[in-house]
Amino acid sequence: MFSLAVLSLRLRVSGFHQIRRSTATTVVSGNKTSRLVRERLKQQVEEMKSLFSGFRPGLVVLQVGDRDDSNLYISTKLRAAAEIGIEAKHLKLPNTTTQEEVLKNILSINENSSVHGLIVQLPLDSVNSIDTELITNAVSPEKDVDGLSCINAGKLSRGDLTHCFIPCTPNGCMELIRQTGVSVAGKHAVVIGRSKIVGAPMHDLLLWNHATVTTCHSKTPDLPNR
Repeated sequence: MFSLAVLSLRLRVSGFHQIRRSTATTVVSGNKTSRLVRERLKQQVEEMKSLFSGFRPGLVVLQVGDRDDSNLYISTKLRAAAEIGIEAKHLKLPNTTTQEEVLKNILSINENSSVHGLIVQLPLDSVNSIDTELITNAVSPEKDVDGLSCINAGKLSRGDLTHCFIPCTPNGCMELIRQTGVSVAGKHAVVIGRSKIVGAPMHDLLLWNHATVTTCHSKTPDLPNR
C-alpha cells in the first residue's frame, strides 16, 4: 500500500509477433510508476480529509532490533508516507525484546483508533525466540497493510481482492505490468519462488487476474525449461 518495488520486467507473451514462444522484453520505469502511485494516493488522502474533518490516516512501523537493511526500508516507508499525507510513526524495540512484549505492543496498536495501519518489519531481530507467524497473525486484519496475516492471505487466495490487503511487492509487480499495457489474462505466467511475502501472493494475484500460473521453487527440476 505504501511502497512499490523498483523492478525491470520481462514479459513472455506466447504468440507475440505471431512467433510461437517468442519473447518480448519491455523495460518499465519503476521510478515513474512509483511517482504515479504516490500522486494517486496523495489525492485519495486529501479527499478523505475533506470528507472527514480532522481525519488523518495513521501508520505505525514496528521494528525489533537494529538491522541496517531494516533501517533503510523503514526510512523509505516513512518518507513515502509523509509525502502522501500519512502520519507515520516508527516504534523501535531493542533486540532484547521478548515475544510477549512484541505481542503487547501489537495489541495496544490494534486498539488505538488513531492508527489505521501497522507494519511489523521483518525479520524480527531479537536475541529471544519469537514466532514470526504468531506475531503477524496478531496484527488486526483491518490494520494489516502488509497483508501477511492468515485472514488477508486467505482472502487473497480465494480471490477476494477487494476486501483484503495485498503484500506490496506483488501488488507493485502487477502495477508495473499494467504500465506496459499488456494484459495477463490468458497468458502463461511463471513465478519463481513461493515465499509468503512475494511468491505465493504473486501466484494468487496472477491467477485471479486470469493468467495460467506455474510456480517454481527450490525443488522444481529442470527450471530453465519451465
